[in-house]
Amino acid sequence: MIMRFLYNLAAILIVTIIIPIFMLRATRERGFVERIKQSFGFYPQETIDKVAGKNAIWVHAASVGEIVATSPLVREFRKVFPDSPILVSVVTTGGYEMAHRIIKDADAIIYFPLDLPFLASRVVGRIRPRVFLPVETELWPNFLKKAKELDVPVMMVNGRISDRSVKQYKYLLGMLREMIGTVKCFAMQSSIDADYIMRLGAPRELVTVTGNTKFDQAYTSVSPEERATLIQELGLTGASHIMIAGSTHRGEEELVLAAFAAVRAVEPNVRLIIAPREVLRTMEVEHLCRKAGFTVNTRKNLQKGAEGGEDIVILDTVGELGRVYGLGDVIYIGGSLIPHGGHNILEPAAHGKAIIVGDQMFNFKDIHALFRNRNAVVTVTNGRELTRETLRLFGDAAERERLEHETLAIINENKGASAKSAQILVDMLATYEARRALRAQQRIRSHRVRATQKVANFQTYFIDLVHDKDVRGVSRRLIMGVFYVFSLIYEQLVNLKLTMYRLGWVKKEQLPCFVISLGNVTVGGTGKTPTAQHLARAIHGMGYRVAILNRGYRAKWRGEVGIVSDGHTLKMDAETAGDEAFMLAKHLPDVPVLIGPKRAVTGRYAIEHFGAEVAILDDGYQHWQLERDMDILLVDAVNVFGNGYLLPRGTLREPLSHIDRADVCLMTKVDQAAPGAIQHIWETFRSYNQDGLILESIHQPRQFVRLSDWYEDIGAGGIPVTEMEGKKVLALSAIGNPASFEQTLADLGVEIVESMRYPDHHDYDERDMAEVLYRAETLGVEAIVSTEKDAVKVPGDVVRAKWRIPIYVIAVEVTFQKGGDAFFRTLEQQLAAKLRPEVIT
Repeated sequence: MIMRFLYNLAAILIVTIIIPIFMLRATRERGFVERIKQSFGFYPQETIDKVAGKNAIWVHAASVGEIVATSPLVREFRKVFPDSPILVSVVTTGGYEMAHRIIKDADAIIYFPLDLPFLASRVVGRIRPRVFLPVETELWPNFLKKAKELDVPVMMVNGRISDRSVKQYKYLLGMLREMIGTVKCFAMQSSIDADYIMRLGAPRELVTVTGNTKFDQAYTSVSPEERATLIQELGLTGASHIMIAGSTHRGEEELVLAAFAAVRAVEPNVRLIIAPREVLRTMEVEHLCRKAGFTVNTRKNLQKGAEGGEDIVILDTVGELGRVYGLGDVIYIGGSLIPHGGHNILEPAAHGKAIIVGDQMFNFKDIHALFRNRNAVVTVTNGRELTRETLRLFGDAAERERLEHETLAIINENKGASAKSAQILVDMLATYEARRALRAQQRIRSHRVRATQKVANFQTYFIDLVHDKDVRGVSRRLIMGVFYVFSLIYEQLVNLKLTMYRLGWVKKEQLPCFVISLGNVTVGGTGKTPTAQHLARAIHGMGYRVAILNRGYRAKWRGEVGIVSDGHTLKMDAETAGDEAFMLAKHLPDVPVLIGPKRAVTGRYAIEHFGAEVAILDDGYQHWQLERDMDILLVDAVNVFGNGYLLPRGTLREPLSHIDRADVCLMTKVDQAAPGAIQHIWETFRSYNQDGLILESIHQPRQFVRLSDWYEDIGAGGIPVTEMEGKKVLALSAIGNPASFEQTLADLGVEIVESMRYPDHHDYDERDMAEVLYRAETLGVEAIVSTEKDAVKVPGDVVRAKWRIPIYVIAVEVTFQKGGDAFFRTLEQQLAAKLRPEVIT
């Protein structure tokens, strides 16, 4: 705790002190203002919307070098996680520009937030990634602490630990152990790095050696035509050979210039390209070159039209060095003759170049050792040796050719680290998420033991009975036997009815609009209502007039056509319209919502009075009386096809073979699915239906809203879901699948002390709510949490009353994930074909 306090204090002081420097750099450096804004957590909304709350794969790399290692990783992650958005974060401006240049598979690229406690908490809570992947050794204490609190797994990829880092990390003591403890898997570059990370506290069973992903980078090749163009652009036409010094640091340029002078004395037409590691040192390096007696120009000047032809060109741009290496005959890698640790030699090696390095390559010790053991790199210890070896290589074409062959061979032999890392990530996530689901289920089961028996009625008794819960003995077998007989009879009747419709013995009615049916083959909640909301908004956004046709289950209104909303004003309350229809109308102020037993009648009314072009049948899969253009079957990934039996022995409304008529299979709540459940749904659906689209969705919690605020305005603002983490609550529900609601709360870190479950569609009265509030006070919980479907049925007097314990509504929205883009493309095409044929033609 003391170490973390000191760390945070130091971080805040440092940021405060360097603010004037930030302001100065903002006036001088292109893009620095955007870097500062994002580092303080102010991200472009369109960027953050691509990844926030969407189970993103978050890869973090500090600078240009790490981005080079990240590029092949992101390519592999895209292959194994095609439907998960990928977020890449960086620290430096150079890394940001390089990421945009070479990482094409990322959905969003941002600057990493400063590791201040309040910033880290805000950003991680806002994005809530599926996994966080620091590249090499990018470990930030506050960020990792918040990731752990939000149950976000961390995996180190392309891990590298330098000798200097091992010594420095030891000073962090307890905080280091805490950081290491948040990492679930360590994919290290070499056995040396693996040994170092274990010495720092990583458990041996979590450490794997994968190799260096930089070997997998698709380094830019330079064709003969591109080489000629680049030489002309750099003003190097007429050069006999080219020497390149890449990523040089202060104190090295003088040594390079001395070696270059020696070569020029033998071969006057040799030219030199210097690429200082810090572009801001360009003027300093220019001065050194002129002081040594050479003519010099910069890449930026040449791009502006300078004539060229100087002895030396300074590469003062970012992201070009990898390509420029292709021009060199002898390459010196900077940072290696001073105690900096060297730089990546794989970029010039990928071009097949003769490479010289200093003996201070401790940051790349494994790669250096690999090349040195193959005699594929020349290592020097001082400036005098650098001059000698440079002269030797320029004078020995055969030796240069041998080195070029060896470097290329090493590159080709060591590829594959990125694929290994991707597979480790797949396995790690599968194990971790299965354990997380099990923990959530255990939390739910533990509070169920203390749950009230308020719902001990026939409905819950029946559900428990058919799912083999708490009913034993002869009576159970007798009841289930009777149920099974009735199930067989029910199945034959359902098959007969469907056959009559298919053969045309019973006529279906048609509407002069596009009809979409949403439904399921099981009783209980699958998420039809929020899915209908999501679909209606999307279609309305495409420019079509849409209406929702609901049967009005448990509505007090009686008649052929009931107008819950005319698309402008609510015409009924929840008691009159039924909870589902009222909630749809409340959420969709621009969409008419109608109730009635015959959808053909309500549909014609919607067309005649509201000009509806699209009708959505909420819970219409079994409403065979009406022709539809698209049948969408919803399958709950938490409660897959019930127990496999038809009513009343099970919860199936019709045989599974009837899913053959679905155009789309939408799996709901896939983030809560047990291991193997999604695959089971895929296989079951495909066994009966070879052509239908399959897509996945999640119910994404947005916020918690006070019941009184929600009652007045369904779009009212609330508190972020992260603020309920750790709070003790009473969960209140009267829905078809209360376990899913409770698991959602558990996944958010909410501690459910007790759940009170009422029958599905139960209308609360004041006596019910008095009992709920009394129970909450007795238990000493901090809040009562319920669903939107329950909120519409709470009496107004209760909503307006001031209670000591707040009542919150969890606001949830449906998000389509895997297959979503293909579905909406298909939907748009079909809508246009039927409703706007002139647009297509």
